[in-house]
Amino acid sequence: MAATQFIDLAELADRIPDGAFLALPPDYSNVPMAMTHALLRRPARDMRLLCVPTSGIQADLLIGAGCVAAIECAAVSLGEQGPAPRFTNAVVNGSLKFVDSTCPAIHAALQASEKGLPFMPLRGILGSDILANRPDWKVIDNPFAEEKDPIVLLPAIRPDFAVFHARWADRQGNVWIGRRRELMTMAHAARRSFVTVEAVFDGDLLAEDELAAGTIPGIYVDAVALAPRGAWPMGLADLYAPDVAHLADYAKLARSDAGFREYLAQNHLEPAHAG
Repeated sequence: MAATQFIDLAELADRIPDGAFLALPPDYSNVPMAMTHALLRRPARDMRLLCVPTSGIQADLLIGAGCVAAIECAAVSLGEQGPAPRFTNAVVNGSLKFVDSTCPAIHAALQASEKGLPFMPLRGILGSDILANRPDWKVIDNPFAEEKDPIVLLPAIRPDFAVFHARWADRQGNVWIGRRRELMTMAHAARRSFVTVEAVFDGDLLAEDELAAGTIPGIYVDAVALAPRGAWPMGLADLYAPDVAHLADYAKLARSDAGFREYLAQNHLEPAHAG
């Protein structure tokens, strides 16, 4: 496998083609907002998003800007700021293909790809209404049970790209994610992983006893871009907190089409060729 490449943010975003299938972390994890902003300015088109397992402002921005054709998730929400307005609007008006899922189902389907399996069994969604809307999920009888014992089989999910932010990458391409294990699963399951980082670590992350367990080896990381405060307006672990005032302003403006356009203009997120 080729060594991890260190490139600038704009080039990293340009390497994600229109129509790509992206795995994105939840708002409580390492959200790659600087990468999101670069995709908005490009602008990206016809993206398919997999939220692992939920999303917030990141998915809402991409949807509102017309970058997304389809999304699979357990939820898209702005948390204490209320519903995600651009996601809600797109689902209601039918401009977005929405594939409903659950948190355990998304994690399990990614774990299937991580392990090189075609599917993963899951029991907890039996009896739920979601099965009626997921013809790709199959209910079978447990072949090892002596009595009737139904179980759901979920097809493996293999995204084209896992995209997330992190505190450090070292020069070998190893990326430290700390306790955020969903990012490890994403990197293992995806065909390629693109990561933005706060800083370059001076040393070998895998050689540090306190850091190695929370480090994704560089063999799973295709490219890295330096992006200080690259999760803003979301927070990053112990480095900085979410910008609550900014998120509240977004939630207010994004309720209308005009307000959403105003937000993009205020934050210089419109494509360079936009009028």
